[in-house]
Amino acid sequence: MRARFFNRVLVPAALIAAALAVVTQPAAAEKRIALVVGNSAYKNITPLDNPSKDASLMAETLGALGFTLVGGRAQLDLDKSAMDLAVQSFGRQVQGADVALFYYAGHGVQVAGSNYLVPVGANPTREADVDFQMTDVNLVLRQMQGSGTRLNLVILDACRNNPFGSRGLRSSDGGLAQMRAPEGTLISYATQPGNVAQDGSDGHSPYTKALATTVRTAGLDVFQTFNQVGLAVKRATSGAQQPWVSSSPIDGTFYFVPPSQSPPPPQVAAMQPDPLPADRLRADPDRAPLRDAALLSELSERLYELNFDPDTPDGLTRAITKLQQRISMAPTGEATEGLLLRMRKMDDLKPWGSIVYGPDSSKWGISWNHASRRAAVADARGNCAGAKCPVELSFYGKSCGAFAISDKSWSLVQREGVQRAKNAALDECGKAGKACRIIGSVCADGSGR
Repeated sequence: MRARFFNRVLVPAALIAAALAVVTQPAAAEKRIALVVGNSAYKNITPLDNPSKDASLMAETLGALGFTLVGGRAQLDLDKSAMDLAVQSFGRQVQGADVALFYYAGHGVQVAGSNYLVPVGANPTREADVDFQMTDVNLVLRQMQGSGTRLNLVILDACRNNPFGSRGLRSSDGGLAQMRAPEGTLISYATQPGNVAQDGSDGHSPYTKALATTVRTAGLDVFQTFNQVGLAVKRATSGAQQPWVSSSPIDGTFYFVPPSQSPPPPQVAAMQPDPLPADRLRADPDRAPLRDAALLSELSERLYELNFDPDTPDGLTRAITKLQQRISMAPTGEATEGLLLRMRKMDDLKPWGSIVYGPDSSKWGISWNHASRRAAVADARGNCAGAKCPVELSFYGKSCGAFAISDKSWSLVQREGVQRAKNAALDECGKAGKACRIIGSVCADGSGR
């Protein structure tokens, strides 16, 4: 169900009743396009707990409100090239649309008065690196301009603490800078320009939680919607965080849910994307290679959540080959449309546990009972006393993990049953000839601690 825009024009009194009747009907011809990005798993700076969850929640919510999502789902943990390609794809798809919406959750910084979104691999050491390693918000705005849209929405839940304050980016200030909204554009910040927003401690940021709830309220126009979001966040944070809006004049009235329409039920963040568009599927999808950066990103994310690791050199090919062997496909190692379609039908694995270790720092962390591998790893690394802890053992379902160590060796082992995992970890660690001890063990569901 979708709502039309209506320009402010004078009409004869005889047509008023007809116009009122039209505004209450769904406008199936309206085209709403959204690009939703959430970056949590930063590789060179502190990871964030909630942006990937926030983006998944917003993607589900917007999909229920009639938005077509670029890539069919939230785009999670994108590096610079993937972000650039996703924004470029967004720019192509919004041509001729009625509404274009860009949502971003993750690290964001201002440098020399400009706002930048931080890809997961960014590692700048000087101001000159920024344009090559981060995505300028103005790039997103330029993709919307000239597209013929009636309304452009840019939503930035990206005002966390500056993670590069000690990296030599001296011109990088806290929070984001205020931007001038181009014609027909509304920009919503999670907090006031120059201020810092909260990441949240209960699974979602205060801003995105309020936004996902408010946009489902029937009868709120776009300005009322973001005003209500601001009030909700201000109350939830006891005034510590106050969202901010920058807008140019908007022609007509836009409702996420029109006054006469029943709101959709609340959405739960989950990995349930729309099918690949039919016009992009070929006769034999198992032979059709994936080219779209957003779909390749989705494939990598799904491989990761199936406990295959695509992010190492040649890792994508190896991960695909292992998955194909598991599901009795020819082990070609090729990323194809058919493989992605199969993966979308596979059950999500849960619960997840993880043990991480930093051999250089001797720090380690452990977690359990998470809904995804990425969440389990982020939690475990959050318990790693600030160290990177790059070594990871993640396990799901009925599996358990154990960590054994001596002054000469260590081992991380996964087995079904915590005692079997402990025994195997001690055996593996003891091959160096020294007596080892278990310093951590847990099953994915939290038992066996």
